[in-house]
This record gives sequence, structure tokens and C-alpha cells, in this order.
Amino acid sequence: MSAARSIPRRRLRPLPRLLMGIGALLVASSLHAQGIDYQVRIDAPRQLESLLEDNLDLMRWRGNPKVDIEQLQRLVKEAPEQARTLIATEGYYSPKISAGLDTAGGRPVARLIVDPGEPVVVGDVDLVLQGFAELGEGAAPFDADALRSRWQLPPGSRFRQADWEDAKRALLREVTQVRFPRARLVETSATVDPEARSAALHVVIDSGPEMHFGELRIDGLKRYPREVITNLNRIDPGDTYSEAALQGLQARLQDTGYFSTVEVSVDLRAVLNAELKELKEGDGDPDGDPTTPEAPTGVAADGPTVLPVLVRVTENLQKNVEVGVGFSTDTGARLSASYDDLNVFGKRMKSDLIYEQKRQTVRTDFYWPTTASGYNDSVGAGIERNDVRGEITTLATVAARRTWGSPLLERSLTLEALIEKREVPPNPATSTRSLPLTYSLTRRKLDSLIQPTNGYVFQGQLGGALLPILTDEKFLRLYLRALMYKPLGPSGTLVLRGEFGAVAAKDKIGVPSTFLFRAGGDQSVRGYGYRELGVRENGAIVGGKYLATAGVEYQYWFRPPWGVAVFYDIGNAADKIGDLQPKSGFGLGARWRSPVGPINVDLAYGHAVKKARLHFSLGFTF
Repeated sequence: MSAARSIPRRRLRPLPRLLMGIGALLVASSLHAQGIDYQVRIDAPRQLESLLEDNLDLMRWRGNPKVDIEQLQRLVKEAPEQARTLIATEGYYSPKISAGLDTAGGRPVARLIVDPGEPVVVGDVDLVLQGFAELGEGAAPFDADALRSRWQLPPGSRFRQADWEDAKRALLREVTQVRFPRARLVETSATVDPEARSAALHVVIDSGPEMHFGELRIDGLKRYPREVITNLNRIDPGDTYSEAALQGLQARLQDTGYFSTVEVSVDLRAVLNAELKELKEGDGDPDGDPTTPEAPTGVAADGPTVLPVLVRVTENLQKNVEVGVGFSTDTGARLSASYDDLNVFGKRMKSDLIYEQKRQTVRTDFYWPTTASGYNDSVGAGIERNDVRGEITTLATVAARRTWGSPLLERSLTLEALIEKREVPPNPATSTRSLPLTYSLTRRKLDSLIQPTNGYVFQGQLGGALLPILTDEKFLRLYLRALMYKPLGPSGTLVLRGEFGAVAAKDKIGVPSTFLFRAGGDQSVRGYGYRELGVRENGAIVGGKYLATAGVEYQYWFRPPWGVAVFYDIGNAADKIGDLQPKSGFGLGARWRSPVGPINVDLAYGHAVKKARLHFSLGFTF
């Protein structure tokens, strides 16, 4: 029996050791899964602290369950060299850096102390220009001195890696925009002397061949006449290459509405084929000099390279129908429908039907393709009904218009024949005929046409019906409006607005109300309803012969594209200048720079009416 008892004892002895081993393994695995919870404290100048926090491995691995104490010690040991490399990009090449790990407390603390020292500054700048040869008599010389003077990293400036890269890109960008689109940087170097705290810069840029524009080639045009493109082309064969000229043509074509996509470029196939041929043939140059490239096929070796202008388009559908719904705090809920046909007897036809609570419109216009002289001609007819502030008007118009210019300077001349029916209950309705001619000018000088923060817009109109032809009352009308944006600090924008209008006529009754003035609303004096400020007539508010409004607004972009605004508006409309008693409104607003333009929501208090009003607007009207 003793032998029988000894056998189980020998088999049971390894079991406790096995259980203990499994338990230790589980504990180790648990500790390994949890990792080391440690802190990192960086003592460095503020401008370097965020750079180190975003890029050090010591920061990136924090909270990772795979980091144990040995790995943490290795990260702390490697941190000084990583920090040295990072702050060198900011121009500090002689720093004093120390790192340590404090494990005395319950939670390890890794410390990094950085004394960056003095920054390196730019010393000598050696900017070498290769090529840039003048071609033929009368050719304009390349202004190398001006190019060197615009170098963005001059001697004495602080040397930073990001600035160095930006300066090289800007140099190449400036050269390739005009005459030399194939320019390239063939050699660049920045030699830093840490002891002297100086960086010597060396840049060699090769111009490549000078290039001129050639013939116009069009790809993708099927349904619409070729003149839709050729009449907008301001590039003549033989003109010097200009990137701005290509961009201008592309923008004009995109604005026509005929195309969903437009790409304007130069055809570089001949140049690229010549370069490939040269690479394949090696030193097979006929003059024995392997450094002399062969001229592209059809291009003289002693003349500029001629590049055809290539326009690729994707046509829009000829017929398009759109419907929409909306809301405005000025005119209420809105339903709209539009029909667009891009080829009706060679013209573009656009029809619109808009129903709003206070205004209803139906209109059709025909647009001719832009002429070779840059004119855009159109004719149209429409009916508009307004029921605002107790005055009901129905206006029927037939108009011919010519516009020309660019988005920066736009001009137009409009001749209208109109009949207006006007009713202010309980007075009987009256009818007015008029044949006015109006000249309009809009000047824009903005940093952005969609999201402006700096610059101004000016609009002026001068017109009237001066001849007794289809006109019940002769009149002359002037209207001026200006809007200015001015940055105030890195996050603020000051917006100033003003408008003035005047009508000269013997009797206001014969002047169509669409040429008179009222104020109030989202785009006028906030704090008052749409067209609430004007001349009182039998309890209604009607248009006056004079208008004057102004506004000041401060916008603060606390978290772009989000911002807030405070504003103050003032103005009124009247039949006499002496009766322009100003009405004021002020309030607060929210701003959002949306992809389609600024969206504004304002809560304004009208001082004269002693109540607050909510205003909503999209973009700015000009």
C-alpha cells in the first residue's frame, strides 16, 4: 500500500509549480497589457513646445499598452537627439538639451529641458540663373535683378527649413508663370555654420526654352458653335507664354454656363517628345556638344518654342430644369423653378418662375454668345408683382442689355420699356409708362470674391427717362453704393457700408416705383422690416426720391470659419433731403464662412420701432 501511495505523490508534485507558472505568466501579461502610465513635461520656448509635443516619439507612444519601463527609458534616451533634429528646422543648430526620467512617485515623469540658443540667420545668398537668353531683336530682356530682389529669404533673415522650401517654390513659381514654363531648379543647398550661426544658400535655376503661344485647339465641343470659345479668347498666336492668360480664358469659359468642366493649357507633347528623343540618343548631337538640346520638331533652334493652346471642355446638357424652396426674412417663403436651354436658334434661353410671399416674378431672357469684342448682349421680358408695406405694384418690362468687362470691373447699359400698375388702398390704381436708359458700373478690388476680408466694392448707376417717348414723367436717377473690408488684427475684420440715391423729377407720381428708394431689411438698415423705412402714404410705406444709409460692423473669427459680429446701421428714405431723419438699428450676429459664401444670422434692435428682429442673409449683394 505504501508503494501505491507513493505513485500519486510523485505525479502531484509538478502541479503546484505549473499553476504558479501560469499565474506568473498571467500577471506579467496583465502588466504588459496595461503598459506604463507616464507623464511628459517639456521645458522649452512656447514656439518650440508645440513642435516637440506633436513630433517626439516620447509623446506619440504615451498611453500605448506596449510600452514597458525599458522601452520608456529608451524613449527618454532618444528624445534629445530627436528634439535636436526638430528644432533645427526652426533655425536652432546649437541647442542645449537634457532629458531624464523621474520614477520616485507613483507615476513616472519624463522631463525634457531645451535651451535653443541663438537662431541661425541667412548669410550669403548665391542665386544663379542659367539660360534666360534674349531671342531675336527687340526681345524683352529678363529682369534678373528684380527676380533676385524678390527672393523671400534675404541675408539677415532667420533661417527656417519651412521658409527655405517656400522660398525655392516661390522662385520657381514666379519664373514659370511667364515665358519659361519649363524652368527647373537644378541645384540647391543650404550650408549651415552652427558656430557662426550663419547659413549660406546656393540656388541654381535653369529657365529652359522660352515659349510662346501658338494656334488654338478645341476638344469636346459638339453641340454649340465654335464662337462660344473663340470670341472669348484673348490669346493671339505669337504672344509670350503667360499662365495668367490661360487662367483668364478658363474663367471666362466657365462663366458662360455652356460647360460643366473647362481645362485650358498648352500642348507640351512636342517639347516632351523632343526631350525623350534627346535622352534616348544620348550624345548624338550634330554639333558635337552634348549640352546643346535638340529643338522640338517644327521649331527653329534660334527661336522660341511655340506651344498650341489647348481647350478641353465637357458640355452641359442643352436643357436643364431646376426647382427649389427657400426662405428669406425679407420676402418670406420661396418656391422657384427655372428652365435653361443653351441653344435656341444659337442663343441661350433662361426662364425663371419665383413665388415669394411678398414678391412674385416670371421672366424669360435670351443671351447671345459673347462677341469677339467682349460684349454680352441679351433681351428679355418679365412681370413682377410686389405687395410690400401696403403698396401693391405690378411691373411688366421688356429690356435689352449689353454688359462688358470682367468681375473686377463690370459695366452694363440697359434700355427698358415698362408699364407699372400701382395701388395704395383705398386710392384707385394708377398706371405709369416709362422708357429709361441706365448705365451701371461695378468695381471690385477684393482678396476673394466669395469670402472677402480685405478690399472694397463700389457700384454706381446713372440713368433715367429723359425723352417724352413712351414716358409719362421724365426723370433722372443716381444711385451709389460702397462696401469696404479692413482686417483688424489676425482675427478681426471691420466692414463699412454706405449708399446714396437721388431722383430728379417734377412729379414723383409718374416715376415707376422700382426707381424710387426705400430702406430696411437684411441688406439695408437691420432692426427694421423689408422696405419698412420710406414715405408714408395713406398708411402705406412707399418709395422716396432720396436715400441715405450707412453701417459699421466688426467681425471676430474666434474659430474660423466661425465668427461673431457687432454692428450699427443707420439710414432712411424720403421725398426731400431735409426729411431724411435717420433711423438706427444695432445688434449682434453669428457668422459662418460656408463654401458658397458667408452666412449671416443677426439679431437687431430697431431704435425707432423699439423691438428686435431676426435677419438672415447669404453672402453679400453686389
